[in-house]
Amino acid sequence: MTYTVGLLHPGSMGSAFGAQLRGRGHTVLWCPDGRSDATRRRAKQAGLEAEALPGLVCRSDLLLSLCPPAAAEEVAAQVAELSTVGAGTIYVEANAVAPPRVQRIADCLAPMPVVDASVVGSPPVGGKTPTLYLSGVGKQADRIAELFAGTDVRTHFLGGSIGQASALKLAYSSYQKVSRVLAAVAYGAAESYGVADELLEIAANRARSYLVETDYIPKTAARAWRWGPELEDAAALLAEVGLPDSLMRAAVATLARWDANRDERLDIAEALEALRGERDLDDPR
Repeated sequence: MTYTVGLLHPGSMGSAFGAQLRGRGHTVLWCPDGRSDATRRRAKQAGLEAEALPGLVCRSDLLLSLCPPAAAEEVAAQVAELSTVGAGTIYVEANAVAPPRVQRIADCLAPMPVVDASVVGSPPVGGKTPTLYLSGVGKQADRIAELFAGTDVRTHFLGGSIGQASALKLAYSSYQKVSRVLAAVAYGAAESYGVADELLEIAANRARSYLVETDYIPKTAARAWRWGPELEDAAALLAEVGLPDSLMRAAVATLARWDANRDERLDIAEALEALRGERDLDDPR
């Protein structure tokens, strides 16, 4: 079965998704109003069909929102203002936005069904295979999985609650993207003192991501009282060489949440409770 998909709006990720769908015989529409020359070139290269927004919404079996996150609610509101939505049209909110924003989008678009989605991975170009995570009503998610069957976009259903897909994306992004920023400032600090090669040599000895080492979270809590002052000095180093120190000082403030857990033997749940400020300080454990 082929579908007509309205793509809102074809950036690098969206146009690559559109090209994948075109390759499976689906019709992919986009709205050129107010779009840049770069967007127009991407849409043309992907084989997308130009259509004014009212016509795009009316003709589409599925609306796929892949736009800058800051514009996600505005894009949804533009769709909600139109009275031409086709019966059974599904809105896929696939931007990196917080779960409450997804819920606001769903409320804005009601009674149009909304599926919460998130993309993890690079655009599906050159053999790359990102995953489109889905949460919401199962039958609607099944239609999206059917849509992408046979493409380089994998789909994975998380569950029936709006917000699950967005929470997963932001949880991962909070680690991945901030890690990239920290890598830049750490390298810059080492480079300022002529020890960048040695820093890279140390880093090359690790093959695993810290993110998978959840058993280390309680150890971090227990050692926070020692790590905080060390990172205070790291922040001073960054400031000395003209690099931003705000992320490092934010880490110090985060570690301070564990000040009361000095050398305690916590489990993961207890460490996270303390990080959230939920543990009773009079608890003898």
